[in-house]
Amino acid sequence: MLELLLCSLLTILPDYLYRRYAQGKRIGKEITLYSVWFELRWGIVTCAMLTVALITTVFYNHPSTSNATVFFRTIPILPETNGRVAEVNLGLSGEVKQGQPIFRLDSAKQEAAVETARRKIAEVDAELVAARADVAAAEGRIIEARSAHQQALDELATKQEIYRRNPGAVAMRDIEKLQVAVEGRQGGIDAAVAAKEQAETRISTLLPAQKASAEAELAQADVDLQKTVIRAGVNGRVEQFTLRVGDVVNPLMRPAGVLIPEGAGRGRLQAGFGQVESQALTLGMVAEATCASKPWTIIPMVVTGVQNYIAAGQLRSGEQLMEAQQVTQPGTVLAFLEPLYEGGFDSVTPGSSCIVNAYSSHHEEIIAPETGTMRGLVLHGIDAVGLVHAMILRIQALMYPIQILVLGGH
Repeated sequence: MLELLLCSLLTILPDYLYRRYAQGKRIGKEITLYSVWFELRWGIVTCAMLTVALITTVFYNHPSTSNATVFFRTIPILPETNGRVAEVNLGLSGEVKQGQPIFRLDSAKQEAAVETARRKIAEVDAELVAARADVAAAEGRIIEARSAHQQALDELATKQEIYRRNPGAVAMRDIEKLQVAVEGRQGGIDAAVAAKEQAETRISTLLPAQKASAEAELAQADVDLQKTVIRAGVNGRVEQFTLRVGDVVNPLMRPAGVLIPEGAGRGRLQAGFGQVESQALTLGMVAEATCASKPWTIIPMVVTGVQNYIAAGQLRSGEQLMEAQQVTQPGTVLAFLEPLYEGGFDSVTPGSSCIVNAYSSHHEEIIAPETGTMRGLVLHGIDAVGLVHAMILRIQALMYPIQILVLGGH
């Protein structure tokens, strides 16, 4: 409507003035309701054409959208294991700090596992004491076996010396028995040494490995026990937390609530522009926004990012082939905007709906030496018609609360 009124001032109004004062035709006489088209046909046709051209120029070079929302990230509150709630530390909502407990699951099973792991460590420590006693016993048996071996050697040497001096005084059978006894005593020494080495190996290798395994089991059990206490991963606010003692929580099927990180949705706006306007959207474009949660306010913004993909065209692999007909909505080009001035977005509630205008600027191209005069005039005109969009946005900002509160009946 605003474009039509503006164009009529340049077309229909001059045409009427010419008919009225140059040709002497009067309203109600020559210019009647039935003769308006015939009398003002040139002005009406020119106005219609100029209005279409102006709307196309404005909306293409200065994109506008009402599909703008202050999106914010949420974190589902989920335990890492199934369980029944034993304690709740928050009400329906509340502020939380990183690491603060939110709720606790029943931990009887995990506490039993921790106690079992501690008992295993104590058992290994007891085996270490027993193994040291086995080493001492093996050392005693070694001393005993060496003494017996030495005694057998002495008796054998004595018999052999007597036999050498007087072969008839000692029977050869006795010498052979002593030789066998010496070998047996040596075997006893070897067995005692092997027993000592086995006990020392248990002390130095086997039992430490068993203790390390038991300590690892204790650490694992302690981790599982700590997982029964669900804590906040970041600073933020918990909302709609209806979990109560006795509820069963499943990480795959039933989240416990929602945690909104601190600062989520603050200072950034996401807007979806039409695909036909994607070529006009560039980084650094100046924009303006008005939001429902901050009425009668125009917030200067700047485009800081443009997503290179349209969400409507995404495809997930599955057992069925893609059917293009199922994409009923053409999708929009997502742009990210931030306030031009610090604190300009502080009063906007996260999740608020907004209306956004972005304005093209060809100043650099206009002042470039290679830009011709005619092209420069056209670019000046394109930049100037952005004023129309700015006026429309301000009218929308003025009328939106009235439309919702008064005309909408809320």
